[in-house]
Amino acid sequence: MVTVNSEAIFVGANQQNQVSDYDKERKLVAFGSGKTVALWHPLDAHNRGISLTLKGHDAEVTCVKFIPGTCYMVSTSEDFHIKIWKFSDDKVHCIQTIKHYNHTIVALTTLPNLIAIGCANGLVSLWTQDLGTGEFIIGNEFEVQRGFLPLCLSLSNVISNKYLLAVGGTNVNAFIFSFVLNGQTVDNCALSAKLEGHEDWIKSLAFRHQETPGDYFLCSGSQDRYIRLWRIRINDLIDASDEDEAKLSLLNNKQYKFNIEDDLKVAINFDALIMGHDDWISSLRWHDTRLQLLASTADTALMVWEPDEASGIWVCGLRLGELSSKGASTATGSAGGFWSCLWFTQNDVDYILTNSRTGAWRFWSVTDGTIVEEMLGITGTTKPVTDVAWAPNDDYLLSTSLDQTTRLYAPWTYKKDGSNREIVTWHEFSRPQIHGYDMICIEPMSNKRFVSGGDEKILRSFDEPKGVAQILKQFVNPAITSEENMPESASLPVLGLSNKAAADDNDSSEEPENEDEAGNKNISYNIVSSLSSPPTESELQRHLLWPEIEKLYGHGYEMTCLDISSDGELIASACKSNTPQHAVIRIFDTQTWLEVKPPLGFHSLTITRLRFSKDSKYLLSVCRDRKWAVWERNFEDNTFKLMYSNEKPHSRIIWDGEWTPLEFGNCFVTASRDRTIKLWEFSESSNDYVSKHSIRHEKPVTGLSVYDKTVGGKILVAAGLEDGNILIYTYQSDGFELVCNVDASITPADRINRLRWCHSEKEGRFLLACSSNDNSTRIYSISI
Repeated sequence: MVTVNSEAIFVGANQQNQVSDYDKERKLVAFGSGKTVALWHPLDAHNRGISLTLKGHDAEVTCVKFIPGTCYMVSTSEDFHIKIWKFSDDKVHCIQTIKHYNHTIVALTTLPNLIAIGCANGLVSLWTQDLGTGEFIIGNEFEVQRGFLPLCLSLSNVISNKYLLAVGGTNVNAFIFSFVLNGQTVDNCALSAKLEGHEDWIKSLAFRHQETPGDYFLCSGSQDRYIRLWRIRINDLIDASDEDEAKLSLLNNKQYKFNIEDDLKVAINFDALIMGHDDWISSLRWHDTRLQLLASTADTALMVWEPDEASGIWVCGLRLGELSSKGASTATGSAGGFWSCLWFTQNDVDYILTNSRTGAWRFWSVTDGTIVEEMLGITGTTKPVTDVAWAPNDDYLLSTSLDQTTRLYAPWTYKKDGSNREIVTWHEFSRPQIHGYDMICIEPMSNKRFVSGGDEKILRSFDEPKGVAQILKQFVNPAITSEENMPESASLPVLGLSNKAAADDNDSSEEPENEDEAGNKNISYNIVSSLSSPPTESELQRHLLWPEIEKLYGHGYEMTCLDISSDGELIASACKSNTPQHAVIRIFDTQTWLEVKPPLGFHSLTITRLRFSKDSKYLLSVCRDRKWAVWERNFEDNTFKLMYSNEKPHSRIIWDGEWTPLEFGNCFVTASRDRTIKLWEFSESSNDYVSKHSIRHEKPVTGLSVYDKTVGGKILVAAGLEDGNILIYTYQSDGFELVCNVDASITPADRINRLRWCHSEKEGRFLLACSSNDNSTRIYSISI
């Protein structure tokens, strides 16, 4: 009997303005993460993080919305599809996929039984729900105006069956459409008003729910950095507002009047201009009960605006986030800042969430409008995760990603006071490397040092700083020893790629090069050592870097793989290549940081994986040229000699290879694009490795991991496929036996890039780490 549980999912939110929503009933945040929709309970007492990712889309998710007051959720994607999800009995399933469009869907808004969709071909459509089946049918489709692309939508139920739809996009005007909903039929849909005033594209619109029937607000946020408030009145209330005509004319304020059918008069007029943001307005949210407006912007600021009691002027009552980085605006090409925001209230406490450029969720609680506390959010990468590796002592997991970061994940086992937590949860405890190049491969040399490589063509090694060692000792494992000669912290100089160690305070012989470095030198260690829970995103970005120790040069192209011998003495690495000249393995000595010449030449294309045997005697290389090679090490001078090779072991690219445990014998396993995994055993009679058994799959096998020890005389093999599926096998002399096909609901939605077993069992469970092209890093616990 084999059971597989999802221990942790780390994935970042997509950089889209309408990518998230909150469901009050289920206390659930849903957001687009790569091509999946991630579900998270932010107020979970145990901080369990993402509970599930919903698969179904084939490209990046652009919008996610719950239909208020129902059990339905809508998601849209760059795959041109809309999916309707239904929540029932703690399960979520897709009940409908709408394939009406042939362009990316960029805008979405919902009301009960009604959704509005904006598409990148310029069309806006209204869909109504069949109450019997729950499915949506198209009610109306129109083009706002020639050359206009919708970027944001908002729906308002004015009264009974009469509705307004606000449309903003690649125009300085906000367009107001009115229509009547008769059952499932949309009637009299027409452009009723064109709200003028903005000076750039409109990125966010939000109607406020009506406290006074027929008198309420619409807010619009633009790339011109301003927010405009529009007041909407109906029937009798319009006449009362006409008394202000003199004042309105002084402000050159146009009043937009129109009818919905014959019996409903509507008037919209400009009410207030909110200034104070330094960059594009990305998202706007009204408070549920108070007249307050939350705005998130590309300048890393969140502001809560409210009218001053005395003057009625809208002022900033609360500011969260960070002060803008100098020069880092959308005008200079920065993709920084906040993309979407959420705001909800529970037990008289307001909670504000926003997703940032790094994919992480920042999370604050606000009590009495002024007492603000930053809470523990969730983090994850925004691009494919290329590699994962466990520390030798199994205390933490390292990962690298194309989002140019290296991250450290560990289990939060102990509270600040040293007592055990009821439920152990995984969190990001450090971000050792924030780089300027996409990261490809990583491997630890010891519990306190690792080596990583990326598109930069060089390898870099890093040492753990004292601050990170302290929080790991406090929250993860009290047995961790912190050495006195560790650097306290590290900082990344402006326009630099190398993390510099921060000297102790009493070492003032070297002046910091800039203010940021000076600040980090003084405060990073103090902040890290005073943490009472795992670090938040602001601390991860600034104060938890690892100082760089050494760079290793030699390769001519981007790095593809590396491995470190189990005795820690040698590093083997390879880079991209389409010629034998560059398809070489370079060996580096970790004592001198010098290359052991000559480089090892045999392959003719990019080497995809390098693995030292458990006794460090052999090195296995597998390659795009469909060959594998086994090199033998001379321990005296650390040179290698090609001992065994196979010209046609597989019919397609070999993606991965791994040695079996020493007690099982001299064997290794390979995984290929030809959909097979094969076990190769050394034969004394033929003095070569021969294929003993192979097993075929429905999709190419892109990731492979063999557990370090035998389990009941068998070896444990995990195989990851191109479609994200994971299979667990045992192997003994009679061949492979499938013991578990991991449930598709907890596997990634895209290609598996790397699988790695944890080195030892944890309380009778085996931990398996997985990195995938769906932007996720996942940890599974497997009980056998």
